Amino acid sequence: MERIAQAKTELPRALPPADQGGVAILNADDPLVLAMAGETRARVFTYGLDPGADLWADEIVSEGLEGIRFRLHHGRDSIHARLPMLGRHSVHTALRAAASGLVEGLAWAEIVAGLRDQSAQLRLVAVPGPAGSTILDDTYNSSPASCIAALTVLNELAGLERDGRKIAVLGDMYELGSYEEEAHKLVGRRARDVADLLVTVGHLGRTIGEEALKAGMPAGSVHSVDSSVQATELLLTLIEPAPDGDVILVKGSRGLAMEEIVTDLQHGRVP
Repeated sequence: MERIAQAKTELPRALPPADQGGVAILNADDPLVLAMAGETRARVFTYGLDPGADLWADEIVSEGLEGIRFRLHHGRDSIHARLPMLGRHSVHTALRAAASGLVEGLAWAEIVAGLRDQSAQLRLVAVPGPAGSTILDDTYNSSPASCIAALTVLNELAGLERDGRKIAVLGDMYELGSYEEEAHKLVGRRARDVADLLVTVGHLGRTIGEEALKAGMPAGSVHSVDSSVQATELLLTLIEPAPDGDVILVKGSRGLAMEEIVTDLQHGRVP
């Protein structure tokens, strides 16, 4: 993470100075990002969950598949917002967008209208699955941080929406360098805390499953396969029909074609 931060610091360094209109919008909740404030000549605008940020949020409530609601603060302004975005972590996404709008001079009405746009939910979306289940489609890509965030969403939504099981379908995470093994183990430990059933996809995904077992997940609750096709075939046997059905998170790097699992499950078909 430190090496990534060092590389990303080139961006605020390259911005024009403040008197030429340069603005660096930085996450005040991430110490590695906030440290970039001392590396730029641009005006710094911070966002986060701490009242010390220029733009901050509190009163965050997840409403399951209905989205999230929270309160935004900027100077003397305080605005309540309810957005069609899944999971508490999406508040940071909304803060980034709102910060960009404020820096560009947009009015609050324009910012909130943009955030409420259904197309704003670009990554993690909920779609109907077989046998009354709900699929959380987060197949855009995967990293340790985004995977753990998605598992948290699975935990939040399953608790709010239904009594069905929480099924995590997790694939390889690529381009992690020397952090590769530890990253997959970290996800495995989090999956053990959240999921009732875990299906891993790919060679690296097996490390997720192995770590979940070491952390105490029952052997019968962990399944490891090599491909998205095998994952779909397995899931169609594991999903239990119920009016208040299972919640299934599908997440992994693009190279595994995890999106095909979602498509085939939606149609209830064996690929």
